[in-house]
Amino acid sequence: MARVVRCSLIQAANVAPVERPLEEVKRAMMEKHEPYIAQAAQAGAQITCLQEIFYGPYFCAEQQTRWYDFTEPIPDGPTIKRMQELARRHRMALIVPIYEVEQEGIYYNTAAVIDGSGKYLGKYRKTHIPHVAPGFWEKFYFRPGNLGYPVFDLGFARIGVYICYDRHFPEGARALGLHGAEIVFNPSATVAGLSEHLWKLEQPAHAVANGYFIGAINRVGVEAPWNIGHFYGSSYFCNPRGQIIAQASRDKDEVLTADLDLDEIKQVRQTWQFFRDRRPDAYEDLVKA
Repeated sequence: MARVVRCSLIQAANVAPVERPLEEVKRAMMEKHEPYIAQAAQAGAQITCLQEIFYGPYFCAEQQTRWYDFTEPIPDGPTIKRMQELARRHRMALIVPIYEVEQEGIYYNTAAVIDGSGKYLGKYRKTHIPHVAPGFWEKFYFRPGNLGYPVFDLGFARIGVYICYDRHFPEGARALGLHGAEIVFNPSATVAGLSEHLWKLEQPAHAVANGYFIGAINRVGVEAPWNIGHFYGSSYFCNPRGQIIAQASRDKDEVLTADLDLDEIKQVRQTWQFFRDRRPDAYEDLVKA
């Protein structure tokens, strides 16, 4: 019997003006996402992933300390508590990327993983932190992740998370495969002209090299007042052969849903024996500073 897992990705434009109080900005995006989460559940999704720091704009386009107050603890903050309720109601696992505070002054770009019973399973912290002009000033806001590359067992699928800029680094993608990931989700915020030509290259390559599925998410629209570029959506699912099997629009809010046949992983790995033919004894140079 085929192991088919139905998954959804949610891409959405920011709603509230960024000059509004932060709690109002956050509440507006929460209210926007809840119907989309319900839509994914109605479509039969067993896992749904939201976009990078889903509850607001991509504030890293500026360097302002006010955004430190956008942080929440995980799992005890209000957003994760609410998402646990939604996961339980819809009997659907959720991947929830937010701005995490560990303690005062220590902040991470993090995704929490919640199973379909509402249980918090753990989190992934973004490992690679960009500081790229213009408008991607993430080192002002985030410490590099320190949790490695965990894989979360949902019972019916083993999933990993890789956040935005991480996707440019094949080492972590390989670690997720070696740790047993069958589906890797990459919530992102990236604009045309900077990385769009890489969007359909890198992650399908990771899928092929490691023999797993990828769900890649990007937000949509232009976010004032920064206007650093057009977030081009185009969220997609990719199979272990590197083929994009479902893709969202470039400029619209959308819930993208697809069936992933996890039996394809075994078929691909038996054809391309990349794990068998690895030579870790020859890779010493890769871990030198």
